[in-house]
Amino acid sequence: MNKKQKKVLFRIILSAVLTAVICFIPVRGIYSFALFMIPYLIIGHDILRKAGKGILRRQIFDENFLMAIATIGALVIALTETGDYLEAVAVMLFYQVGEFFQSIAVGKSRRNIYALMDIRPDYANIEKDGTLIQVSPDEVAVGDIIVVQPGEKVPLDGVSVEGHASLNTAPLTGESLPREVQEGDSIISGAIDLNGVLKIKTTKCFEESTVSKILDLVENASSRKSRPEAFITKFAAVYTPVVCLAALALAVLPPLVCLMMGTDALWNVWCYRALSFLVISCPCALVISIPLSFFAGIGGASHAGILIKGSNFLEALSKVDAVVLDKTGTLTKGVFEVTDIHHNTLHPDKLLELAALTESASSHPIAKSIVAAYGKDINRSRVTDITEYSGGGITATVDGKSVAVGNDKLMAQTDISIPACNCAGTIIHIAIDGKYAGHLVISDRPKDTAAASIAGLKKSGVNHIVMLTGDNHVAAANVATAVGIDSYHASLLPADKVEKVEQLITAGHRVAFVGDGINDAPVLSRADIGIAMGAMGSDAAIEAADVVLMDDDPEKLVTALRISKKCLRIVYQNIVFALGIKILCLILGAVGITGMWAAIFADVGVMVVAVLNALRTLWIN
Repeated sequence: MNKKQKKVLFRIILSAVLTAVICFIPVRGIYSFALFMIPYLIIGHDILRKAGKGILRRQIFDENFLMAIATIGALVIALTETGDYLEAVAVMLFYQVGEFFQSIAVGKSRRNIYALMDIRPDYANIEKDGTLIQVSPDEVAVGDIIVVQPGEKVPLDGVSVEGHASLNTAPLTGESLPREVQEGDSIISGAIDLNGVLKIKTTKCFEESTVSKILDLVENASSRKSRPEAFITKFAAVYTPVVCLAALALAVLPPLVCLMMGTDALWNVWCYRALSFLVISCPCALVISIPLSFFAGIGGASHAGILIKGSNFLEALSKVDAVVLDKTGTLTKGVFEVTDIHHNTLHPDKLLELAALTESASSHPIAKSIVAAYGKDINRSRVTDITEYSGGGITATVDGKSVAVGNDKLMAQTDISIPACNCAGTIIHIAIDGKYAGHLVISDRPKDTAAASIAGLKKSGVNHIVMLTGDNHVAAANVATAVGIDSYHASLLPADKVEKVEQLITAGHRVAFVGDGINDAPVLSRADIGIAMGAMGSDAAIEAADVVLMDDDPEKLVTALRISKKCLRIVYQNIVFALGIKILCLILGAVGITGMWAAIFADVGVMVVAVLNALRTLWIN
């Protein structure tokens, strides 16, 4: 408990003890009133003060106002009629007990979430004159060498220049197995060094590093509200003044009717019922539990390596009925290998050399695989006039020769006829000086969990699963068959992918697009929900996507859907439960079946149950 919670607990205990003692003191009238006012003010002075401030600010209708009016009214009735002040004090006392337990529960949930996301590094080690100096990560510039020792967090993104170690990436990705890194490997901030000393050359400043972007997303996720949250905010703004007017009507109209009919007005009875009505009507169970459910759901997802940018996206994800997936890097490993060379008019080594030189300026996985297959040093001075065609390939001048390397569409653009090839894999054609020179066959394999992920999506109620790829039909068909996808579209440019997604949206589907974040920003932005997979360190993916899966496991997509559905299920459970109990108790209170004691127990009980139910979203099952 924090200091504020301890003070509240002390006030609760002191007020309860004083109330119990006063009950045994044989005094009546004004002396009894004066004694009961002591525990009442001890436990309720903050509620009265908040209600007064609300009135002065013209923000009258909230739970503090309702509780103040209800208890002050009960005191007035006791002073003028019954002489029983215990009820008013007890109502305020039980209300504060409920608020105390709610504060404990909400505080615990927040601590759990921030503990799960405890990835912010406290310092970075800079080596100077043979000794390590700890500095703030903000002070480290791009290109500096930092040292990470066993047990320390990696403070900034970079590339290992010396050493090898095992890194715990669970706080980032939810992956339990350590990741082995060695010289030349890229390393993201937030990972924990389990063994070995690493020297890392930083590639980003701290503000642009992965850990900063993750923390920013999680901390600001609550600013994007879902429809249930927006509904509750608007509902509370309308609901509170309505029930206040209803309570006033309950206090005034029945006695007036009785007077008109010539019977006893019973003002004290109807005023008491109106005050009970006010106590029951407090909307705190809804106002607290609904935002808490989304906050906890986002926190639980973060722990699993799934970043959801706001509760509105968590809600939208739960309603997805169509999932569109990119092939390369999403369903497949994205690790390409040149497996064959066909129809070559040159020596295979020469053809591969020209292709590698042309592709040397590209960061695309296929380009990297061609350069890797060549396996020799690249002399970039031999390459000029490089032009990259999105979704097509590259043209360049190599040793004075015009070279085009790409797929069928690039060849069609340059009016070069190509032979048919039915090999399984991606076909990369090479043309030299406008003449066809041969093609490379490049293969990629489905990820180990891809088939299970597609089966999981179908089980989750996703009726339409579509694979989109810029690859040829043969390669696309092989992957689709292997992972269990019935519908696919091949040989697509990025703009074509956007068009396919728009077709599904126009047909009335809620569409989630899942891509690897390399060249899918347009379609990630166009889908109802854009999901970037394996996007650690990818600025474009984090900016464009609504949900970021922090590793390349497609099963995380199924986990994300499960979290969103569970969260929304709990939200609607709380809405139905809280409103149902409120309405029932309001009716019973209005007709005099329940009094103020039952009212406060109903209010506090509903709030505690709703909060505890909301906390279930922290855990994934």
